[in-house]
Amino acid sequence: GGGGLISGIAYTIKNLKSKIKVYGVQAEGAPSMYRSVKEGAPITLDEVNTIADGIAVKHPGTLTYELTKKYVDDIFTVSEDEIATAIVTLMERKKMVAEGAGAVSVAAAMFNKLPLKDKNVVCIVSGGNIDVTILSRVISRGLLKSGRSADIIIELSDKPGQLSGVSKIVADLGGNVVAVYHDRADLDMDINACFLRLVLETRDHAQVEEMKRA
Repeated sequence: GGGGLISGIAYTIKNLKSKIKVYGVQAEGAPSMYRSVKEGAPITLDEVNTIADGIAVKHPGTLTYELTKKYVDDIFTVSEDEIATAIVTLMERKKMVAEGAGAVSVAAAMFNKLPLKDKNVVCIVSGGNIDVTILSRVISRGLLKSGRSADIIIELSDKPGQLSGVSKIVADLGGNVVAVYHDRADLDMDINACFLRLVLETRDHAQVEEMKRA
């Protein structure tokens, strides 16, 4: 965000052990410090748009910009879907509820934004203030991003047994159908066809692709 947290951490770490690398992470929808450091001067964004509202800052702090430029090794950005996946992963694996701003560090590590191979890594998760309504939407997006949920639309001939056949393919491959939508009135399809939309619980992206091929 404005750079307060990372400025204090980077200043302290670099004075204790200068070879330790310190990386910043921002949301792609609010990259004020990222752009300021890259462009060599503090900039002001016209707008910010991110679920990481705790770091949705249009203009970095004057003092913190100077400290970040001096002590932080690099800054990276993560997408909204990557943030959502990190929030869901923290809930599942660590039983920890993190807000978007708190989860960006984990998102950067999960999606290989940082040079972390063979390194000891600490991700600072700095907040759990997330609205339950937003959390529900974040979980849905995170499951889609990680391949744990899938939304498939199939064009079929509108005749008896089609839904049964598709459901059997999904079941045989280990998927679970949680919702079915049947549409025979779309103007973009043949008059004897229908669109079948399935919402599925799945294991990963590989399983989703296997189901699509089948």
